[in-house]
Parts: sequence; structure tokens; C-alpha cells
Amino acid sequence: MKKIFLLLVFIILPFKVSAISARSYVLMEEDTKRVLASKNMNEKMLIASTTKIMTAIIALESNKINNYVIVNDNVLKAYGSCIYISVGEKILLKDLIYGLLLRSGNDAAIAIADYLGGYENFVNKMNKKAKEIGMKNTIFNNPSGLDEETKNYSTSYDMALLMRYANSISLFKKISSTKKYKLKTNKNTYIWKNKNKLLFSYKYTTGGKTGYTDKAKRTLVTSASKNNLNLIVVTLNAPDDFKDHMNLYEYGFNNYTMKKVFDKKLFNLKKSYVLDDYYYPLTKNENELISFDYEIKNKDTFKKNEFKGNVLVKFNGKIIHKEKIYAK
Repeated sequence: MKKIFLLLVFIILPFKVSAISARSYVLMEEDTKRVLASKNMNEKMLIASTTKIMTAIIALESNKINNYVIVNDNVLKAYGSCIYISVGEKILLKDLIYGLLLRSGNDAAIAIADYLGGYENFVNKMNKKAKEIGMKNTIFNNPSGLDEETKNYSTSYDMALLMRYANSISLFKKISSTKKYKLKTNKNTYIWKNKNKLLFSYKYTTGGKTGYTDKAKRTLVTSASKNNLNLIVVTLNAPDDFKDHMNLYEYGFNNYTMKKVFDKKLFNLKKSYVLDDYYYPLTKNENELISFDYEIKNKDTFKKNEFKGNVLVKFNGKIIHKEKIYAK
């Protein structure tokens, strides 16, 4: 009897994550936004230089990445982590983004904000974008993450949403995954090595951004992909952040797979069809938690290709996806 009981406990209890040092963390599946593991994920905290993910997004979406920036004397205000650009230096906006993400250049953040409308205008753009992305517990007050004078607050969940959005920009993924970048300008030659150690130690890593200040402590946002499973990890105030990220990724990759929970070929009938399959990250024991429901218009006949309603894909009774149904 004892053996049977122990077996049942093993099956029912959730998989455990290895010890995590972070005060706040989240492990999110990127495509569906499903949270696979978390702790204090909605607690507002200082985010240090992970702020620069948003700074990069604003720059990348400016349609000016191939324009030259003439560095002004505002960069002399920069302190902490810098790429040491010079007043009067001529540098592509795209190259400033490389310096921003690979070396966490606070001077690069200042130069970018100055070029794209000025400090206050740029910060307004950051906060507007945060609302668009759905970052409900985030406030930006500067483009660098330095917190001596003004402070940027967010949550591990919001920062996962930010990284998810950033990864939808192909050039962001390219830059943040670059291990080393060499650049020559009218004044200097640079060789920048990415500060994200996971790119060199964990082969599934696809990008990310480091951060640190005395007040925020160590912050880290990264992404990794394996076997069609795309994961994001955020840790805030994590003394052992790189190890935390590897442990969380291993937990995710070892216990979850992206499963086709809705197959359009199996659904398409004589009178109806849908356009897409739907995948969702599941453990081996969660397949039975998927169910379906239908919302169909109250009509007897439909024209060809007319919208008829929705298939509701549910996980443990909660709607996770709506797929439109059309008439053949």
C-alpha cells in the first residue's frame, strides 16, 4: 500500500525547479505567454540596464537605424558601464544599438535618446510602448537603467513581455545574440564582446540583456530555444543569475514540449474549415487538461468563406486560444 501511495504522490506533484537565488523570477513560453515557473513575478523592482531592451526597441522602430549620429557633449554625463564614444564622433544608430546591448553602454543610451527626439520625448516613447506591449506595472524615467537620480521600475513578468516583443524584431535578435562585434568610426576602433555569459556557456541561448546597479543588484533577461520550445527567463535581484537562468531553462526543456493541441486537418469538415493549427507547452501529464468548446452564429446557412464562429481551446477550463471557423 505504501508503494502505491508514493507512486501517486510522484505523479500528482508538479515538477520542481532547482534552487533559484532571485528574489523575483519568471519562466515564460514565448509563443503562448504561458508562465511555466515564477516567484514574485508581479513585484515592482528596479531593473537596472535591462531597461536597454526598451531603448533598443525604440531605436530599432525609428526607421533611422542606418542614419549617422554625431555624438554631442551630453555623453560626458554618462557614468558606469560605457562604450566610451567621443564628442564629435560619427556613428551609425545601428552600431550604437550594438554598443547598447553588447556592452551596456550608458553613453550609447544617452546618444540614442538625444538623436531620437531628446531625453524627455524619448522616455515618453518608452512608456507609451510599454503600455502597447501590456506592461501594466512598469515605469521608465531614463533610457539607461541608472538609478542614482531617476529610477525605472518593472516586474519580472512585464520584462518577459518586453523580451517577447523584442524577439519579434529580427534585428534585435541578431544584435542581442552577437558574441563579438568590431566597428571602426571616424575617431575610434571598437571590439565589443557580449556581456551575456550564457551565449558562451549555454548553447540554446538566443539573446538577452544583463544589468546591475548597487540598488537593483543583478538583473538578467534572456531567451533560449530547443526543439521548437522558445523560452524566456527574467531574474531580478539574483546573486547567481546566470546559474538561475540555466536551471530554469533546463526545467522548462526537460518537462515541457510544444504539442499540437488543435489540428486544422482533423477539424476541417464538409461544411467548415479553420486556417491554423495551435500549439501549447504541456507536460506529459497535462494532455487531458485540454478541451474544446464552440461559439457558432445562430444561422441556418452561410456563404462561402463566411465567418461562422470560433473554436475555443481550453486548458484546465480556461480559454487559451480562439480559432476562427469559416464556411466552405
